[in-house]
Amino acid sequence: MTNKSWSLAQCADAYAKAGIGGISVWRNVIEAVGTDEAVRIVRGSGLKVPAVVRSGFFPASESPRRQVALDDNRRAIDQAAVIGADMVVLVCGAVPGMPLVEARAQIADGIATVLPYATANKVKLAIEPLHPMYAADRSAINRMAEARMICEQLRSKWLGIAVDVYHVWWDPDLEREIRLAGEMDTLFAFHVCDWKPDTADLLNDRGLMGEGCIDIKTIRSWVERAGFNGLCEVEIFSHKHWARDQDEYLKDTLKAFEERV
Repeated sequence: MTNKSWSLAQCADAYAKAGIGGISVWRNVIEAVGTDEAVRIVRGSGLKVPAVVRSGFFPASESPRRQVALDDNRRAIDQAAVIGADMVVLVCGAVPGMPLVEARAQIADGIATVLPYATANKVKLAIEPLHPMYAADRSAINRMAEARMICEQLRSKWLGIAVDVYHVWWDPDLEREIRLAGEMDTLFAFHVCDWKPDTADLLNDRGLMGEGCIDIKTIRSWVERAGFNGLCEVEIFSHKHWARDQDEYLKDTLKAFEERV
């Protein structure tokens, strides 16, 4: 999604040539080319696949809709297993007007329901807390503490947390929660971009590292001190950057990563 303007094949080729270690693949991209072709592209590139993104969206007002979400999560796990991804990232969902306590209970129940399937397929599930601005309609899991409580409830080595600085940088308990995730072995992923104070779009105006106000280096030091040794994933949604020449954008991304992460 960082280079949304490119196809999966273009991304895989450019990243491999640039010496980037891996690529997390979004499900819409897999579905656009077909699973077999996605597997061929990724395996041919030699890139690691930290994650398939995204699934979740567990809460619903009616039981049939909840069942649809569960079935879709199992499909995401299948895709991850076939493509060789370590995990599926969960954007947990929310329903406008549904009390957050109910949404969070449905999320925990939904994860508990699909976790045995993920375990059987040896695919991890990574709960990604989303910024509170998304609590109404995208995710009722907004702090690492809420993700941690689900991990504590379900206690599985196949369930953990994806830390995206865009969503959690503001949390005064962030350092503590990262440390606790390390102690619980639930620190599965680390995503970077930047928060622009003058953002024009709360979804699609993320900044290159250094374009905003997040102290990314400090947060990275916390995750590494907690024992995380996986790939740092750049995840930038930006109409501005998607409209640019993608080769130049990739060069700028690599430079920003080297200097600011």
